[in-house]
Amino acid sequence: MTRTDRAPVLAPLRAALLAAALLAAAGSVAAQEAAIRKVLTERFPNITKIDEISRTPVPGIFEVRIGTEIVYVDAEAKHLIQGSIIELATMTDLTQARIDKLTAIDFDELPLKDAIVVRQGNGARKLAVFADPNCGFCKRFERDLTSLKDVTIYTFLLPILGADSTAKSRDIWCARDAAKVWRAWMIDGTVPPRVSGACDAAALDRNLELGRKHRVNGTPALVFEDGTRKPGALPAAEVEKLLVAASRK
Repeated sequence: MTRTDRAPVLAPLRAALLAAALLAAAGSVAAQEAAIRKVLTERFPNITKIDEISRTPVPGIFEVRIGTEIVYVDAEAKHLIQGSIIELATMTDLTQARIDKLTAIDFDELPLKDAIVVRQGNGARKLAVFADPNCGFCKRFERDLTSLKDVTIYTFLLPILGADSTAKSRDIWCARDAAKVWRAWMIDGTVPPRVSGACDAAALDRNLELGRKHRVNGTPALVFEDGTRKPGALPAAEVEKLLVAASRK
């Protein structure tokens, strides 16, 4: 049999062998991940649900994801590693990049009708902020936001600091000019006028559910147009950089 004659016979054989190798590798990876999961749940019986176990670029090291929290283990789950994996060639923090991807929020899917809207300049750029009216960091951040140009700010009231936060959020949301009352309280300390009578404040409940859905556990929390999410009262200069970056994507 010549080489040409063998080709039609060998090609399917090579394909079959490759498919078998891929299936074996996949089975091996799945078995290894299952073994790691078993060891971790035995050693940490109170651990919350492990959402995902996957390989990392580092041989023998696996990522363990619990919600948006990430830790690492070796192939036998004998050692648990907390910290970041840094790709030295590019000095990229792979762990932070992974967390950013996990926590990203699709801006287009945000229910903007449930937010207080403040337009500055032409309002071309967009920023969403989750804030509690009794949050000190939120008040400081609101002052810094006034220095930004050409941005529309959507503030989702997220009353998570107690009953007074809920009451103030309702008074602000139900005000005739919610944006004006919001800033008067956050920047000048002017107490929102009490709202009496009927008022549709269901948006506040929807905001709380939205926060739970996206694991917003603290305020302020920022969401940019490209889905980038940042916690805390960032300096205005850093917010400006993120706005610029988001508008380019």
